[in-house]
Amino acid sequence: MLYYLLKYIKDLFAPPGFGVIEYVTFRMSAAAITALLITLFVGPRFISYLRARFIEPIKEEAPPEHRKKKSLPTMGGLLIIFAIEISVLLWSKFTDPHVWLVMLAVIWMGGIGFIDDYSKVVLKIKGGLSPRYKLAGQVALGLIVGLYTWFNPSFSVLRSETALPFFKHFVFDYGYFYIPMVIFIITAVSNAVNLTDGLDGLASGVSAIVVFGLGGFSYLAGNAVYATYLNIPFISGSGEIAVVCMAIVMACVGFLWFNTNPAEIIMGDTGSLALGSAIAVIALLIKQELLLPVLAGVFLLETLSVSLQVLYFKYTKMRTGQGKRIFLMAPLHHHFQLKGWPEQKIVIRFWILAILLLLASLMTLKLR
Repeated sequence: MLYYLLKYIKDLFAPPGFGVIEYVTFRMSAAAITALLITLFVGPRFISYLRARFIEPIKEEAPPEHRKKKSLPTMGGLLIIFAIEISVLLWSKFTDPHVWLVMLAVIWMGGIGFIDDYSKVVLKIKGGLSPRYKLAGQVALGLIVGLYTWFNPSFSVLRSETALPFFKHFVFDYGYFYIPMVIFIITAVSNAVNLTDGLDGLASGVSAIVVFGLGGFSYLAGNAVYATYLNIPFISGSGEIAVVCMAIVMACVGFLWFNTNPAEIIMGDTGSLALGSAIAVIALLIKQELLLPVLAGVFLLETLSVSLQVLYFKYTKMRTGQGKRIFLMAPLHHHFQLKGWPEQKIVIRFWILAILLLLASLMTLKLR
């Protein structure tokens, strides 16, 4: 809204300095600062409100160290979502379909996560929302994004095609498998971020790093000169996604102010599902979803640890009658926790790994 107001003033009165509103880099910075300030100023009162009403129940199977988190308020993802939405409304061209598709993903899966958290905290339903309903919500979002990008003329240039990392002139076309692929990516990534949300600052910190990388790719994809030089798909309007990305990054950074160990609040499924779906949709819109195994490798490792643990347990139980485990506990961060690593050390080392994977992702730009 502020973008359109300032643009109107610029076009009508042509005051000096107002032309800066047209620069994506200016609005990226403005959205980032706005999101950070919102989380920092709203956070304390919001935490006090949640602490009086919504306390996260501790899972019985959780490591012993998690018992100290029994008084922490959950649903902190609402703070992240609020900061993102306000910043994007103020500084982006929010009528652009790229923008509102990402915002739809944030609100849609954030809403499902909220229902899940509310079911556990207020309604006292063990396990919260049934996994089948979560899956239904993820599939529905995937269908909306897939069908819209398939049939909308503004996406018809690339539509079902995507870029392959490490390959210079090779473009892969999903064809009729495009919509199932969109559903799979959104479901997989949103669940992966949800699994990673187990230690103070882990999911929010890694999400900030991943989205920062996606913001860089978005900015490059929206610039015809850079996109041509780097052999990545030029996507008109994806520069606006970079504005959204910076709002997400700094909303996560602002949330870390309250979420680093010892945390004052946790994001809950409200935040993790919203961030995961945003990452997936952004990657899909800029045609970098096949880069996610590298860029979002921390989330992939967390998911693989759970899958391998379950499969190996079932396999050994079938063969020997007694299930065995690969890890002390899954997801992976709990394995290191049970090995005696301090929570802060695990989180920071996972952040470092996420930064290394971000740098590796950027290297693919010159390896094409």
